[in-house]
Order: sequence, then structure tokens, then C-alpha cells
Amino acid sequence: MAKSSKNLTLIAGGRVITAVDDYVADVLIEGEKIALIGEDLAGKHGIAADTVIDARGKLVMPGGIDAHTHMDMPFGGTTSADDFETGTRAAAHGGTTTIIDFAIQKKGSTLTEALDTWHAKAHGKTAIDYGFHMIATDLPRENLKEMRRLIHDEGVTSFKLFMAYPGVLLADDATIFRAMLTAGEEGAMTCMHAENGIVIDEIVAYALEQGFRSPKFHALTRPTQAEAEGVNRAIRLAEMAGAPVYIVHLSSHDALKRVKEARDEGIAAFAETCPQYLFLDYSHYEKENFEGAKYVMTPALRDKSNQEELWTGLRMNDLQVISTDHCPFCFKDQKTLGVDDFSKIPNGGPGVENRMSLIFNGGVKEGRIGLNRFVEITSTAAAKLFGLFPRKGTIAPGSDADIVVFDPDKKFVISAKTHHMRVDYNCYEGLEVQGAAEVVISRGKVVVDKGQYLGKPGDGQFLRRSTTQHHVKESATKRLHRYKD
Repeated sequence: MAKSSKNLTLIAGGRVITAVDDYVADVLIEGEKIALIGEDLAGKHGIAADTVIDARGKLVMPGGIDAHTHMDMPFGGTTSADDFETGTRAAAHGGTTTIIDFAIQKKGSTLTEALDTWHAKAHGKTAIDYGFHMIATDLPRENLKEMRRLIHDEGVTSFKLFMAYPGVLLADDATIFRAMLTAGEEGAMTCMHAENGIVIDEIVAYALEQGFRSPKFHALTRPTQAEAEGVNRAIRLAEMAGAPVYIVHLSSHDALKRVKEARDEGIAAFAETCPQYLFLDYSHYEKENFEGAKYVMTPALRDKSNQEELWTGLRMNDLQVISTDHCPFCFKDQKTLGVDDFSKIPNGGPGVENRMSLIFNGGVKEGRIGLNRFVEITSTAAAKLFGLFPRKGTIAPGSDADIVVFDPDKKFVISAKTHHMRVDYNCYEGLEVQGAAEVVISRGKVVVDKGQYLGKPGDGQFLRRSTTQHHVKESATKRLHRYKD
């Protein structure tokens, strides 16, 4: 093979792991794409690469895909601490090469206005590639054409709706059904924040009336039954619409049971969970000196008994994806907004940098999942569900060269002192984990090498995602047409 005019990078001698593969080989990158995979490409095939990365003894995996982040997001009178520059740089350090963030439609505005706002937030800042889900809060029937335009012209092929936060983000059941029906017919995905927010707000009001104001009441006013009810309602609305549904940040066994039941019935119900629900629990809210506020996120952390149930769900494919819901607020200047009222503590926590190492340590090293499943739940499944596969989420000729050379033996202690997220604490402070990204490649460019950031703002590109055809039952409108005269 003659030397190409494009830059050639050879990843030599690594153990290549995808969702289905496990073998030792060289991987040749030409420009931004994977060009060739084989044994001893330099010796047997005479390939002279411009850059050679020695991956012997290391894992060579698709770059992580975090399908749930909130960079530069306004919430509760403040804004999440990481913007698209700092947040994506931190993601890259942890081995994530793609994020899907959320553009938020304000009530009374259009979906297009929301998308334009988030494009402006991200443009020229990102270290890695990114896409957008669209949070729809105002979707009358006459605006559905705009939803279709975003799907087919803008590459925004997933829409999130809320059953929580009345008056701000909550959508009624008619709006949710309308969005699901349209998304399903156009090949898009509906993502659901599934909690009964109206009931939760009543419980919160009662707690405040009784003088219960400390951070632990954030969790105590959000029972798992409220999540399970929301999950069940979201799934049944999707079933009526004949459309797929994706439950975001599922946190409890009660909610997981609703997903399992639906999947057993053949309903196209998918769900993600997050590292915080696998490694943290309610006891963190009991910390003194307002420290519990660091863990105020929605859904709240649950009783520890839920954790192994969620791991079982991941192992058995009732949960398909691990995302982070990365939405950090600094403890000193932001979380303290609720020092006298737990309901005013900004909801969210950091995690985009630590996801891959946490899941490798808690999943692979502790024997809960295998390497192939690790890749599937941190990269491949998200790529397939959200219209990025096979461009992203695998190692194959023609795919984007988003690759992580991962050291399965490296141990380190997670700490706010060493992380790259722009937030003054870490939820996993002091936890020793095994497994870390050593070299991170985004579309053929090395952006992180042994902890050193080599990229620059603007390296990342916006991803126009494709529609995804899931196996779903007949849509509601097609069902009606079967009965026409």
C-alpha cells in the first residue's frame, strides 16, 4: 500500500474491542476515517504511517458516546458550570468522543429558535463531536411541521419531553402523545423524563410547610413510585402512538420493572441509567454541613438496594445505555442558593469525565459485565438508538476514527483536584478506580495523550443524525386508516 497524501496514523498491536469483536490487530487511520484493520500492517503490508501509537497490552475501543449532557444550561436562576468548551474537554479526558446535549425550547418560542440558541452556545467551542436532542415544551398541532423539518433538514432526530417541573418544562399527556406520534411516523425517537412532577410538587409543598428544608428532603419528596408511574404512563402513551420511547436517567428498581414488563410485551421501550444511580445512594444526603446538596439531582439518589437491580438490567439488556446527565453546579456559589430551602438547590451533578472509568471498574473489573457489553452500553447502543451508527460507536473501515486506547490496569483516585470539569467538587471524591483512557482520538486527531490535552476549541463538529427505524407496532394514524370506509 502506497503512502497516502492524507495523514496516516497506525494504532499497533492493541486488543480491539467492539460490541461484538475481541481480537488483537493494528488499526490504520487515514485522515478522519478508519481505513484498514489487520495484523502487522507495517511489517506484512509495508504501510509507513506518519504516527504510530503503541497499543500493546491496551484495549482499543470506540470512543465513548454520552447521550445525555447539559452544557451551558440555565436552571433555577443560574447556569450549569461547564460550557461546551470545558465540558467537552473534560469528556475527552475521560474517553468520550461524542456527546448529545439538549437544546431547550422556552414556552412561547419555536423549536428553531431553541436550536439556533444552542448552536450559538456550542459553535467553535467543542473539543469533540456533538449533536442535539430537542426539549419540546410548547408543541401545538400547527407546529408539528417544524418538528418534521428539524428531523429531516437539521439532523435533530430525538425529542425530549418532561413529566416534571410544572410551569417550566412539564408537558401534558396530549402534547407528549402528539410528539410521540409525529416522531414515530418520521423515524425519530422520543426521550422522556418520566416522573409525576405534579404530585412531587405537592409533596414538596407539604414538606416545606412542615419546616423540612435540608437537602435530604429533595430525595424524600421524590418517591420511586412517582418515577415508576411516569415510566409506565410514558410507555403506554408510546404504545398507543405506535412509537418507540427512550426513558432517560432511570434510577430505581420500581421504574425498571415497568420497562421490563413493556419489553416482554414487545413494546419498543428503551432506557438509560447513569453512574450516580449505580455507585451512589441516599446516604449521601445525610452528610453534615449542607454537603448533601452536592448530590441533589433529579431523579434523586435511591436506596442502595436499587443498584444491583440496575446492574442486572444492564446485563440483561433491559437497560441499553449509560449516560451521565452531566449538569454540574458549583457547591460554593450555586448549590448554596438553596441553603435554607432544598427546593431551590440547583438540580444536577458532574460526571462526564468519569463515566468510562467508573463503568469499567464497577462493571468489567468487578465481574458484572464483559468487555463487549461495556462497549455496547457506553458507545454502540447510543449510536444505534440515536442515528449515529456505524459512523460512530464501532471500529470498522469507513467509520469515523473516534478511538480510545484504554489502559485496563491503570489505577487512579477520582478527585476534584485533578479532574478537568469546571466544578468545585466531584461526586466520587476519593474513589479509587481501575481503567483509564490513555490516548483519545477524535476523527483521526489525537486530542488527549497520557493526560495531556492536545486539541483546541472548535475541533468538534455538529452531527446531523439520521432517522432510526425501530421495530414498532402500527402507528395510531395508520391504525385508524385500516378502518376507513
